Amino acid sequence: MNLAHSLRGRLLWFLLAAISIAAVAQASIAYRTALSDADQIFDYHMQQMALSLRSSAPLANTEAAANVETDAENNDLMVQVWTPDGVQVFRTVSRARLPQHAVLGFSNVKANNTTYRVFSVQTSTQTLQIAQDMAVRRNMAGNLALRTVGPIAVMMPILMLVVWWVVSGSLQPVARVRAQVAARQADDLSPVSEADLPDEVLPLVQELNLLFGRVKTAFDAQQHFVADAAHELRTPLQALKLQALSLERADSPEARGVAIGRLTAGIERATRLVEQLLVLARQEASAASGVKTQAVDLAELARRALSDLAGAAQMRGIDLGLAHADAVQVAGQPDALMIMLRNLVDNALKYTPAGGTVDISVTGEGKLASLVVEDSGPGIPAEERERVFNRFYRIPGSEASGSGLGLAIIKAIAERHGARLSLGESAKLGGLSVRIDFPVASKADAG
Repeated sequence: MNLAHSLRGRLLWFLLAAISIAAVAQASIAYRTALSDADQIFDYHMQQMALSLRSSAPLANTEAAANVETDAENNDLMVQVWTPDGVQVFRTVSRARLPQHAVLGFSNVKANNTTYRVFSVQTSTQTLQIAQDMAVRRNMAGNLALRTVGPIAVMMPILMLVVWWVVSGSLQPVARVRAQVAARQADDLSPVSEADLPDEVLPLVQELNLLFGRVKTAFDAQQHFVADAAHELRTPLQALKLQALSLERADSPEARGVAIGRLTAGIERATRLVEQLLVLARQEASAASGVKTQAVDLAELARRALSDLAGAAQMRGIDLGLAHADAVQVAGQPDALMIMLRNLVDNALKYTPAGGTVDISVTGEGKLASLVVEDSGPGIPAEERERVFNRFYRIPGSEASGSGLGLAIIKAIAERHGARLSLGESAKLGGLSVRIDFPVASKADAG
């Protein structure tokens, strides 16, 4: 396990290190507290012993000296008595000799490579020195600290096992989610179970499920697109094959000319279908990649579309014009909006009979910019207006040729730009009216 990248390893490492540091800190505090208490107790005992000896008879008496010797031995103390002229009259046996010049009161004295705690008191007849090796106090403090820390040291392994168990159990849902994802097939995009997940992990799994949902939607759309495209391409390809066979069997120049014309028309229809499929695929790819938008002048876009399609309208004698053009801007992708507008006008020209009219209007009101394309064609029945946005759907009985992708492309581009698309009947021309309402571009988009 690499601790640098393992959440479990880092948690265990830090928690166990914290437990160990806490135990060491507790031992240090206990030792210092015990040492301070031992200093106070022994200092008091030395002071009381010295005061009692000062008020008693000189220790020349053998019985008194024996009592002092016994008491000092029991308390690890060393007693020395000096006369005013510097003669030592008493000293506990088997003890080191302390310096004769004593500092009255408490002091720390180094002698014989040892530090002693010394309490000195002076009377008119003698000078008393009571000393104790500091190691005695340190040993006592260490024993007291050990008794305090001992239970903690015994409990530390148990506490570490409990920490290990709690951390492992807390991370078990993460391991379960990882196992679920690892065991999946490549096409399994069902949601991951969110049961019993901790609050810190639940948002991550929820976002993962949302991502699975978006990928599944895109995957299903791709599958449907491929299936629909394959189905729709099969028909024109079969027609092209039949027309090629007709051309091969033509036995006269007139029949060959008719067959060539039909074959050319079939190739043009197939080419148009492939172009529409490619446009739709590019728009979906752009939507997924999130191409940056900019401010686009709708009226200028409408003038460009009119210029591109004026020749086709003139060939059929259709009056194509810009009925109204307000200077409004929307946030979008110019190329995509141009494709949408061309498809709108192309559909209107396709379904408008010769000699008819197609009008484009661009208006702005408040925070909305509206693009309206009206024609004098047969229109679309109300019950068919929702279905015509489906890919490859064509109204039964429609005489105009087409692939059924034009309105699907228009809807996809409109939705990408946050616009609302609606179909209705033109009050002015009597045919179809296609209205797209865009949010007006903000100053940030315009800049």
